[in-house]
Amino acid sequence: MASTADDTAEHADAPASPSPPGRRRMGPVAMVVSFFGELLITAGLVLGLFVVYSLWWTNVVADRAADQQADKVRDSWSRDSDGGGGSGGPVSFDSRDGIGFLHVPTMSGDEILVEKGTSMKVLNDGVAGYYTDPVKATLPTSGKKGNFSLAAHRDGHGAKFHGIHRIEKGDPIVFETKDTWYVYKVYGILPETSKYNVDVLGKIPEESGRKKAGHYITLTTCTPVYTSTYRYVVWGELVRTEKVDEERTPPEELR
Repeated sequence: MASTADDTAEHADAPASPSPPGRRRMGPVAMVVSFFGELLITAGLVLGLFVVYSLWWTNVVADRAADQQADKVRDSWSRDSDGGGGSGGPVSFDSRDGIGFLHVPTMSGDEILVEKGTSMKVLNDGVAGYYTDPVKATLPTSGKKGNFSLAAHRDGHGAKFHGIHRIEKGDPIVFETKDTWYVYKVYGILPETSKYNVDVLGKIPEESGRKKAGHYITLTTCTPVYTSTYRYVVWGELVRTEKVDEERTPPEELR
């Protein structure tokens, strides 16, 4: 009995185990801060995904679409050369399939399919488009003097004119059609102008320094890069043409 009493007394003298502390409730200010913190994290993730989509995934999709269209053009040229066209004349196909290929070695090592129009629907397919509005481009295939004015994206959707700032005066610009190579030489560059400045697209682009009719080419795109605030402009003038041979040997400027 004594032992039991002693044990009881011993246990009675031992300190009681502290009960687990209850979870403190957040105050209203802390709850607001926590909510907005989570909101900012979510917004950051969404913004990051949007940047990835805009600058990477749209390029993947556009390049795929452009490659498919380019294959159609070259297949059509090949069929016509083999006598599959039937008429023996120029190739006849929907203008959406493209009219030729742009080559600018100092801007890009890739060939750029050229199609009709400069709407987002056209350019988002990773191509360059020739102007039909507000100024109508003069196609080199027409043989007429004028301005073959083109536009393409500088970022996203193929970004075909991303490296336009690398072009310098004297550099070649080559336009390839089924039958002819058109070789231009860059003579003027305007790093920044208003997006509403349509004079740069004129048949005689006087802002480039030219005052007489000629065979010109103009490349336009957005600037600064990743914005659409202004336009970057490059002008070239035709220096010669070359007939396309059976092997489609490119002019010396592209070798």
